[in-house]
Amino acid sequence: MAAPTLPGLTPARPVPAPAGAGARPGDPAITITVHGAPAPQGSKRHVGGGVMIESSKKVKPWRQDVKAAAREAIEARADWQPLDGPLAVSMVFTVRHRPAGKPTWWPSGIRWSKTLMWRPASTPDLSKLLRATEDALTDAGLWKDDARVVEYRRLAKYYADDTTGGLDVLGVPGCVIHVWQLGEQWPDLGAVR
Repeated sequence: MAAPTLPGLTPARPVPAPAGAGARPGDPAITITVHGAPAPQGSKRHVGGGVMIESSKKVKPWRQDVKAAAREAIEARADWQPLDGPLAVSMVFTVRHRPAGKPTWWPSGIRWSKTLMWRPASTPDLSKLLRATEDALTDAGLWKDDARVVEYRRLAKYYADDTTGGLDVLGVPGCVIHVWQLGEQWPDLGAVR
């Protein structure tokens, strides 16, 4: 069934095709694979004189890894322009291999075994990993501003040896990032009388 239209409005503009040759509707506009140790951004400490610095010394190398991987993916596209308009993003972070011991949050009374699979429910915080990665993507020129992100289709973290997380879980620490341009249904304002 066709969507209803209002008098005086033209049909919605088509969804913009993702950048890149042979792209199909629904494909991400770009996919970036970053190798390196994901690091959180957000916690700062005061060093005096009104100066605040990142608490994590690992955030700078992580942001450099993300920026380098994003620039490599962008440079592979001859006609790349920073993405603008509403965007949807998926980020799957892969952190170090699963520790051998029982996690501190493991419920008492539940039998422990080294063969059990569990997710990394400990630091670094997923939201702080996201913040560092978004800022690095902005610095790389992937999008006009990270404020353009209006939807997260998947945001997750897994251990490197987790086989349950799907294709975006890497065998080493890093992150797989997909970005889609959303086709908002905007009327042609020139047709409104």
